[in-house]
This record gives sequence, C-alpha cells and structure tokens, in this order.
Amino acid sequence: MSVRDEFDAWAADGRDKGMEDRHWHTAKHVLARMPVEPGDVVLDLGCGSGYAGRALRETKEAGRVYGLDGSPEMARNAQSYTDDEKIGYLVGDFDELPFADDSIDHVFSMEAFYYAADPHHTLSEVARVLRPGGTFFCAVNYYEENVHSHEWQENISVEMTRWTGEEYREAFREAGLFVAEQDNIPDRETEIPDEDEFPTDNWETREAMVERYRTFGTLLTVGVSH
Repeated sequence: MSVRDEFDAWAADGRDKGMEDRHWHTAKHVLARMPVEPGDVVLDLGCGSGYAGRALRETKEAGRVYGLDGSPEMARNAQSYTDDEKIGYLVGDFDELPFADDSIDHVFSMEAFYYAADPHHTLSEVARVLRPGGTFFCAVNYYEENVHSHEWQENISVEMTRWTGEEYREAFREAGLFVAEQDNIPDRETEIPDEDEFPTDNWETREAMVERYRTFGTLLTVGVSH
C-alpha cells in the first residue's frame, strides 16, 4: 500500500485527530522553539490534520503557512479545520517539493519524515527551498535508539526509515544543512499507571513505558540552511 492510500484510509476513519492529540504532547514544545517571526513563510511537511500550521499562525503570527501531505484526504480534512486564508494545504510528494528555491523561511515536520521514499533526496529538497538562515525542525518518535518504536513497522504497510540520531545528523550535513541542535523532548503528558497495574495490554513493565515516553520521547534534529 502507498503512503497516499494508507493515510487516506486513516483520514477517512478520523484518525488524523487522534494523531494530533498524541503528537501535540511534544510537538507544541518543538513549535515553541522555532524562531518564526511575524510574516515568515512556513512549510509543514507531512501536515496531517494541520494543527502545527494553525498553532504557528496563532502563536507566532507566521505570515503564510503551507501544509503538504501525500494524502488528499488528510489535506482535505486539514483545510476543513480552518478558515484562515493565510493557511493552505497541498497534496504533494516529499521528493519533489512544489516550491521555488529559497522561498521558505522554516520547515517543520512531526512524525512524517521517515515516510519519505528517499530521505536523503527529501533533505536536499528541504535545503533547496529554504532561504539562507532558514531552519528545518524535524521531529520523530520512530528512530533507532527508541527500541519501543521498532515494532511500529509491523503495524503499517508503508516502509519506514529508522535512523539513529547520528545518521540524522550526518544526513542533514550531507544535504548542506548545519546541525544546530539535536535532543530528546520527553512526553510528560501521557499518563503512566502505577506499578501495580502492570502488565497492561501494551506494556510489560512500567519501566519500559517510562523510558518510552519520559526518556526517549521525540527526537528533534534542527538544521539551518547555509
């Protein structure tokens, strides 16, 4: 199944809002750190329900936000959630971004980058569309060090890229992006039951659940265009 077909089905089932609720725990901290100034142009890569673009318009007065998703249903749902004329949603491929060179101030991506068919080329495309000094805030929960994420591939038909933190840094540099920072943003909002309630349906031990959410959380890599 293609990325488009997979996420069209998710959108039709209303799972886009569920993803938004889960991702928001850490995504809001990533968005708060983005150096977006009033009037800046922002691209949300793999926008899902479009929550990130709406938040950047409301909190940072981004001048124009584009949400790009490979799923027409996701893009259609996202557009229906806002009447802000400064936010627009596009259906497109990560490997060929429909923007001119040096036309975007900042790119954000949450839990989407690893769906790119050719992640190295996607990074080159991000570097191409970013203006000098522009930033790419790339956030993922599915990565090598997060051992609790490895089984996710079994539950989705789309092939995903599972890099280490170092592989993310190397790939950013190869694409011409300076790695300004990389760290883990913990999820402090997902409720973790008391020890005597384990094992649960999804977790054998409380320690594993704590590690997944409070330690590994979301891996954030920040690249800056030269």
